[in-house]
Amino acid sequence: MKNFILASTSTVYGSDYLAYLKDEVADLFQGVNEIVFVPYARPSGVSHDEYTQVANKFFNSIGIKAVGLHSFDNPKEAITNAKGIFTGGGNTFLLLKTLYELDLVEDLRNQILGGTPYLGTSAGSNIAGLNIRTTNDMPIVYPPSFDAMGIIPFNINPHFLDPDPTSKHKGETRETRILEFLTQNDTTVIGIREGNWIRGKGDQLTIEGKLETRIFQANKEPYEIAPGTDLLKL
Repeated sequence: MKNFILASTSTVYGSDYLAYLKDEVADLFQGVNEIVFVPYARPSGVSHDEYTQVANKFFNSIGIKAVGLHSFDNPKEAITNAKGIFTGGGNTFLLLKTLYELDLVEDLRNQILGGTPYLGTSAGSNIAGLNIRTTNDMPIVYPPSFDAMGIIPFNINPHFLDPDPTSKHKGETRETRILEFLTQNDTTVIGIREGNWIRGKGDQLTIEGKLETRIFQANKEPYEIAPGTDLLKL
């Protein structure tokens, strides 16, 4: 029975790290006292140890210890034995490249599909989709493949931003880039605004949060869905 949260971001404006998701994360990892933290996305280039400390500070506040995957002698064994897993945000290309290099993509997928509680934020959510070709990140490295875990039957665009009508910027908007993707691919893209998340529980898959979520599909006009919508019925 799948049990996961795929959030747009770890931090919303005016709030501390994961604070806006605290109740949901506590519920997700109910009964778990230690999780494995995957720090490989390295936001802003921080070290794996520094990133793990950030995650651990939050998880300590809900009675859970977060142990960095990089600290294990056998990462594959650590994932297989994990009681819970959290993959943080940062650069999706670097994250996926590292997971492929360590031969962990399939192990991680199997754990999540097998019911191990999983939290992903930003890049950690991107890798749950079919592929990472709708991420916002710069391709600072080249993974062996853009194919991701396929835990959900579509792609994600975290941190989705609506055009600012007051902006003088004339470059492409986020929506323009996603529509470009859809000229070459028939893959639904979920534009998740800050503070929203996807909840997978058993056979259910819903979008949650306070804001509407923008849906992009080939040969259709983009449209909005309300919190609580069943994503499997799009």
